[in-house]
Amino acid sequence: MTYLELSEDGGGSHKFYEVIVAGTDVTITYGRIGESGQSKVTSFPTAAKAQAAAAKKVAEKTRKGYAPAVRGVRQRRAVTRRVIASTRSTAQQAPVLWRFDSGAPAFGIFVDGERCWAGNQDGDVYTVTHSGTVTGRFRLPDGVKCIVADDFWIYAGCDDGRVYDLSGKAPRAAYDIAADVDIYWLDIHDGVLGVSDRGGRVTAIDYEDEFQWARSDGGNSAWMVRCDADSAYYGHSRGVARYDLADGSRIWENRSVDHVLFGWQEEHSVYAGTARRTVHRLAKGDGRVEAVYQCDGAVYSCATSPGGRHVFAGDNQSSIYCFDASGERLWKLGTGCGSALSMQYLDERLYIVTTDGTLACVDASEAAIAAARSGTVPQAVDVKAAASLPAVEPTAVVETVVATAAGAGDGVVVECVSEGGRLRVRVVSPGFEPWHVQFPKDIREPGARYLVEGLRSAGRGGFYRAYGEIRRLL
Repeated sequence: MTYLELSEDGGGSHKFYEVIVAGTDVTITYGRIGESGQSKVTSFPTAAKAQAAAAKKVAEKTRKGYAPAVRGVRQRRAVTRRVIASTRSTAQQAPVLWRFDSGAPAFGIFVDGERCWAGNQDGDVYTVTHSGTVTGRFRLPDGVKCIVADDFWIYAGCDDGRVYDLSGKAPRAAYDIAADVDIYWLDIHDGVLGVSDRGGRVTAIDYEDEFQWARSDGGNSAWMVRCDADSAYYGHSRGVARYDLADGSRIWENRSVDHVLFGWQEEHSVYAGTARRTVHRLAKGDGRVEAVYQCDGAVYSCATSPGGRHVFAGDNQSSIYCFDASGERLWKLGTGCGSALSMQYLDERLYIVTTDGTLACVDASEAAIAAARSGTVPQAVDVKAAASLPAVEPTAVVETVVATAAGAGDGVVVECVSEGGRLRVRVVSPGFEPWHVQFPKDIREPGARYLVEGLRSAGRGGFYRAYGEIRRLL
């Protein structure tokens, strides 16, 4: 057994790497120091080849700065929590229709046509209808940094360095970010994940959870990453840049927009909220600033109505703003429930999650805003979660079904196989391309077959994505 650690000062890497040889098997375990990490076992034809492979792995890590250590001497490094400064707004009260107290500061929000998703620093994710009824609760292992959607799939990025798929009945681990990546924000497009982190990097990871590339522009605290079909737009303390999503080549950089705290995107523009009390709209094509939206405090979040017709922002003084596309401020109102750490607009309503843990629904219609500016607002409804609402936690357990009992119309059969030391999933049912399948990590077992509700081809082709319930075939 060889145990190595790499621990850097100043918030750098803090991870371990362990290699155990047992006969012809080599077990490699790696992760953050003080945590159990993740393991994989590779079998070799002879014990000599197993020893040689292990020695090669140890040599590779030693060249990267790892050194022999004793497990337990170094302790787990605390995960970075965003320093939250929030003061009470002096502006008139916004027309809040309803609000829900999630119990801890909340960063994650996603709103679709059916429900709102809100995730907080305790790891709780709640689903709430547009009318303000709590319908579900997930409990993840660590704080939720953000919630994003990719077609049918909903993902939550957590402080434990993992990204969880929330699209099924129970959360499933979909991506394992590198052990030294302290997630600040993430975005995903067609299965390709972009991650911005505490160290100021942006990292791309493909649908098989395999590292593609990482870049750093010399800044830190990268709070912004937005991905589209071609590019990752990335903002940090020293500027905003665009990278090719496929190979990581830099397309442009704008250092005039710095101290970035949040990002948003539309089809042709990307928006950067900054600590300098501004939101900048930048052209996706060349990075030039198209408009500036001036707030009265550091901008924690921003969003737009469809097409960028209106731009919304939330500052560190518990105020929210609306601007027209050109940059003219239309209104500023107080939330009454903390500073908005993230937001989203849908159908004349602005949904926010805040520093005091509130998910709030604001009526952003012209009539409601006009009434609020004259001092008339509705009585906000305080939403309560049912005491009996269970917290559904991540699981690696799947229901089993006898293969002969599964009808032909019940779903699609896939199989887990070992290829090149990694577990892959491929389609067994006829009528599909010979592509791999994006599939939850923790339930993969070599040789096992599964019945999935359905498969969807990635937009760019080349692989399938499993959706719905998953059962193991016996």
